[in-house]
Amino acid sequence: MHIIALWIGWLLAWALGIAALLALYRPSTTLARPGGIAIIAGCGWFVGQFFVTLWMRLLAIAHVPFGTVSIGAPLVALSAIAAWIAWRRHGHASLRHVGPALRARPNADVANEHRVLWFALLGWLALRFGLLLIEVLRRPLYPWDAWTQWATKARVWYDLRTIVPFGGESAWLAAPVGSLYYDAAPNYPGTVPLTQVWSATLLGRWDDALINLPWWLTAVAFGFALYGFLRQARMGALAALLGTWLALSLPILDAHVALAGYADLAMSTYLTLTALSSLRFVRTRDWADLVLALVLAAACVVIKNPGKVWLLVLIPGILVAWLPRYGLRIAAACFAVASIGALVLTRIGLTLLGYHLQLDFDMPWNGLSEAYFTFANWHLLFYGALAVALLGWRHLLSRELAPLTIIVAAGAAFLLFGFAFTNARVWVEDQSTVNRATLHLAPLIVVWMLMTFREWSLAQSAPIAVVGGATTP
Repeated sequence: MHIIALWIGWLLAWALGIAALLALYRPSTTLARPGGIAIIAGCGWFVGQFFVTLWMRLLAIAHVPFGTVSIGAPLVALSAIAAWIAWRRHGHASLRHVGPALRARPNADVANEHRVLWFALLGWLALRFGLLLIEVLRRPLYPWDAWTQWATKARVWYDLRTIVPFGGESAWLAAPVGSLYYDAAPNYPGTVPLTQVWSATLLGRWDDALINLPWWLTAVAFGFALYGFLRQARMGALAALLGTWLALSLPILDAHVALAGYADLAMSTYLTLTALSSLRFVRTRDWADLVLALVLAAACVVIKNPGKVWLLVLIPGILVAWLPRYGLRIAAACFAVASIGALVLTRIGLTLLGYHLQLDFDMPWNGLSEAYFTFANWHLLFYGALAVALLGWRHLLSRELAPLTIIVAAGAAFLLFGFAFTNARVWVEDQSTVNRATLHLAPLIVVWMLMTFREWSLAQSAPIAVVGGATTP
């Protein structure tokens, strides 16, 4: 019965997010379009999960102990309120749009000869996630950092039924007994541990395996959301599912689901959806997209410390989308300012977000080449990225593609700077941080590859018109 309570508790959080988004979005602009239901379903999980952690923080501030009632009852009430608001605002319009959308086949625009491939990819994903669920539910907390830096907080907060502070070694030694706690990373944010606390609260006990169910749910919801965003970016059903499959079949991403406990899967998925919802807002100018983007961006800040920098990385690409006439110049200026600022910081020798900056260029080329092109963590992702870039180089800065190109370029620059000018270079050679940090950007690289290939293929199939004896596209 305890595991049923675990599922109900997290599905309730998911339902809250879906209800909130249904209240937020107009059916005619989202649900009626291909992929709209997938966006609502997928992003609903991320909104709901984030709200649970925010509510738990408020309970701790108010000195209300964590419990299934103190956490779960507001979820039920808010889900009902959000559903009522959604119905009051556009209930009948939703039925007009949702009914046909649910009855329509999701692969209706796939040619008959390709429909087998569409179902094969869907079956592959279903089988893969079935196996991953077995891993998550049966494997105790395993990764090193998971039980030295993240779940330490979750275990203490669950036992005490509230959030208590963690501090550095010297502060812990000087503090009265029981007033301060210590682990290997006391300054890490509490969002990810709070998800484990809610899992343990639902179970009524601490279970090293079952507390990690949210990692599996995050990956499943990300698949829905990514498919929906690709569909609404005018991708066909087969191309959208192929892109979703490419992202979800990355070995390192699957490892972060099966070996749950790190914050990098959440960082990667929230960051990707923040970027896609922000670019979607620029395209639609729908305030609901803006609200979703802001909520997801706020989550990025409190999931992992580098989330603050990752949000800065998104800004040049969003500016390019928002100001297509001057955006590339502004983005170039941003790159220049960031480069100068980074060099100044390295000259000072500042320690930022736990990384010590130093003006001593020493790129760990061997470790990077092994991580990206030799070992099996990424399949052929980076070979494919290079091939697509060479294939579609003429279109990389086109109006449609430039925002994503700038975001991916800025993200790559951020990673390479960290590997070359901070103590993170040590963790490149031992194949640890290099893969976790790259995971944050990897799904966006997949989306960029798909969009680039689409632009190239559209250019190849553009109709040829004869004008004055000359051929022009």
